[in-house]
Order: sequence, then C-alpha cells, then structure tokens
Amino acid sequence: MTADGVYVYAILRAGTRLPKGVGGVGSPPARLRMIRQGPLGAVISDAPPQLRARRRDLLAHQDLLMRLADDGPVLPMRFGMVAPDEATVLNQLAAAESAHAATLDRLAGHIEINVKALPAQDALATLVAEEGNVRRLREAVRRHPGYEASLRLGEAISAALTRRAAAAGRRMLSELEPGARAVAAGPEVAGCALNVSFLVDHGAADSFLDGARRFAQAHREHVELRLAGPLPCYSFVSLEARPATVSVGGE
Repeated sequence: MTADGVYVYAILRAGTRLPKGVGGVGSPPARLRMIRQGPLGAVISDAPPQLRARRRDLLAHQDLLMRLADDGPVLPMRFGMVAPDEATVLNQLAAAESAHAATLDRLAGHIEINVKALPAQDALATLVAEEGNVRRLREAVRRHPGYEASLRLGEAISAALTRRAAAAGRRMLSELEPGARAVAAGPEVAGCALNVSFLVDHGAADSFLDGARRFAQAHREHVELRLAGPLPCYSFVSLEARPATVSVGGE
C-alpha cells in the first residue's frame, strides 16, 4: 500500500532513549525520531512511500521494539501503523495520557511469550493404541478398503488429534499460568488447538520457556508446542487484558 505521513512504532515514557545504530522500516531504513507530549513519547519515522509487510521491515519493526524495551516499558504498535502527521500523534498522546501511563506502569519489566498448541502429527502409533474408535475404523479399512471407510478413518484421526492437543493445551495452561502475570487468548489460527500469550517477568523468561519446553517434551505424543518470545507485549497493551484463565475449546 502507498503510505504518507509518519510511521508509528511505539509509545513509551518520554525519557526513553532511542537505541544507537538502529533504523526503521523502508529501504534505506528510515531515520527514527522521538516526539514528546508531557510524560509520554512516541517513536516515529517518515512513512515509506510503498509500505508492505516485507520480511526485512517486519524484523526491523520488532527489533526496534525489543531494543526500546531494554530501556523501559513500551506500548508496541502493530506493523503498519501510520498517522497523517506528528500533530495527530501528539494529540492522541495528550488525549490518552493517563491510560497510556497506567499501561506502561503495568508492562514495566515484562515481556510476552506466545505459545501455540498444534496436534502432534508424528504420533499415529500412540493414537491408534489409545483411541479405540480410531483403532476400530483402521481395522475396518484393512478388512474392507474403500473411499467411504478411508474418509471416516481420516476424519476420526483428525478429530482425535485435535481433541488430544486441546486437552494437552489445557494442562499446559494450568501449569504455566502461575508463572505469568497475565494471560491473553490470541486469534484463532487454522490447524491450531490453542493460541495464547503470557505476560512474563523479564528476568523469568528463560525459566518460563524452559518449563514450556519440558512440558512439550513430556507430552509430545499429544501436542506440538510452538514457542515465540521474548516478544514485545502486543497482546497486553489493552487495559482489558486479563489475569484470568483462558477457556480452551476442543472437548
């Protein structure tokens, strides 16, 4: 898409320093600058004339946010946030000053870790051994091969894999949630039984990830966990992000 105006990366405390040697989106990388309104600041650059979600720009956006977080809490903007001009950004900072300041206080010292739970695709032998319905349908296909029988078997395998992944996801959530300050359910992802993010103390990130990896190894016959983090706290910018249990479907 064609973009004009200013590209907005983050809202933060006015005293936060811009990291050295880091550029923004675009080619060549845009020069970053800080604008301030009272106790708040925003990191911006000129918006590229042709802004697209290229890998280089996505990485530049996220790397900048993580570098900024080394110096204090950050309200990260999603990739592609463009404002008409600096005045618009400053007006927004002024209008939402108290809300932004409260969110920065809440996120201080924390990072986000995202966990996606997917069906374990390399566990067919265990699935057949533990799922009586799948075992019976498989035996039926062997005795009387055919399209309908194979279709029923495929559907049963898919349903069982998803159910087992969702059940493992619930167990994972109950084990990991005590180590997080807050939990936020992510958007539905095709083929994913659970998509959830945890707000974790920065100093506890390695321990949290180790715990998630141990769970994944112990339950590899039921679920595949994909871990991402540390990340900017995208899922916890809203003041409505809750320190509550996420409901996981797939009974």
